[in-house]
Amino acid sequence: MFWSKVRKSIRLELVTIFGICLLLSTIVSGITNDFFRDRSRYARIDYSGSTERMADQAGNIVDNITNSQISINDKKAIDEILNNLSQNHNFKTIISDLDGKVLYKSENANETQVDIYTTIKSAMEITKYRDQYQLNEGKEYVSFYPINFTDSKGYVIVSGVPEGQIVYETNNDPMAGDVAALLTFLLSFYFITNKKMRYVEEVSHGLIEISKGNLDHRINIWGEDEVSSLANNINFMAQQLKKRIENERKAERTKSELITNVSHDLRTPLTSIKGYLGLIKENKYKGQEQLTDFVTIAYNKTEKLEVLISDLFEYTKLSGSGVGVDKQNIALNGLLDQLIDELSPISEENNLVITEQFINEKVIVNIDPAKTVRVFENLLMNAIRYSLKPGQIKVILTKERDVAVVSIQNKCDNLREEDLEKIFDRFYRAEKSRSSDTGGSGLGLAIAKSIVQLQGGWIEAKYKDGYVSFNVRFRTVTNEQ
Repeated sequence: MFWSKVRKSIRLELVTIFGICLLLSTIVSGITNDFFRDRSRYARIDYSGSTERMADQAGNIVDNITNSQISINDKKAIDEILNNLSQNHNFKTIISDLDGKVLYKSENANETQVDIYTTIKSAMEITKYRDQYQLNEGKEYVSFYPINFTDSKGYVIVSGVPEGQIVYETNNDPMAGDVAALLTFLLSFYFITNKKMRYVEEVSHGLIEISKGNLDHRINIWGEDEVSSLANNINFMAQQLKKRIENERKAERTKSELITNVSHDLRTPLTSIKGYLGLIKENKYKGQEQLTDFVTIAYNKTEKLEVLISDLFEYTKLSGSGVGVDKQNIALNGLLDQLIDELSPISEENNLVITEQFINEKVIVNIDPAKTVRVFENLLMNAIRYSLKPGQIKVILTKERDVAVVSIQNKCDNLREEDLEKIFDRFYRAEKSRSSDTGGSGLGLAIAKSIVQLQGGWIEAKYKDGYVSFNVRFRTVTNEQ
């Protein structure tokens, strides 16, 4: 769990790396100090143990005599103490009075008189320069203590040549360990963070590459921390920018196509109208009957022009925001039946028959009836215009759970997949000549799609086995109000 949290936080990663580097530097510092300590060992002769034993011996004699309340003349007791405490025969033990006269002594002592002044001076110098003295092998050491008897005062003097002991010491310099620790910390921190820093550089390089306009460039995602999240956000930004630019380019192409198509569809009838009116103006007609034909043709062209402008205006209005709909609960069965009756004469003129296949139950939907009539009118007129003649147009009404499905099917020429994908685009026609005799304004299906989507429905086109079907779906209302 801890490692999972560390991988997701660059702050915890740095803290963990810092701890690891600190531990490594401490270990290396210890190893370095041990290495140099072993290399800098030296031996010396230490006399401190022997001199301390002299001092202890003198101090013990003083303590025993003082604590036992012994008289200076009690030879037996004093000799017994000297024999018991003078176990090291290399040391001479002397008890003198204040004038330096030797009263008691160990067996290895020959003195009868001691120069107290010289002894005290020697003892003080030895104590003062003890460290230097320890290096002077063979020099006598003196331990001097005053003593109180019950009836007098005196001195206890223990002297002798100290016994040296070989002692091994090291001249260790902690600087080497500190330098090794610092270098270990810096190098380990560098190598451990090297991979992460390379990734940061890769993210920076990727950002620069994207800023140059290469929106197809993607940064590899490594890990789960904030740097990886930043790389993922940069990739997402590049993807969204690319999508936005593509949409803008598509909008520009659509705008250009719109202008081109509108210009073509407006110019064709205008050219005809201008041509026939020019003939009439210049009296280039043969009789009243031909004049009437010219006027009729010009009038029919103006009607087509009016339909085109009306459709263009309606599509523009539907594509904008804030278009209102007057929704009502309507039975689709009745709406479709009435519309089919109105269009039957036109279908018969084109040698077509419109057939109904409705489910028995009443299908209620909440829609704007006027706009929805325009949807199915456009779909049926499109079927009448492009059906193979003679033939029939099927209008099928079914339900899929809580969705009403209206399918308008007719037999037509072969449609490519490309045509189906663009069939609802404005001014798109599967018939490439864009003749006003074989097609409408090119906005009927686009208007139908806009109205359906405006009311929360769906519309699609499918082609199979020579039949094209337009399927419109609206959600049904369970209880009619």
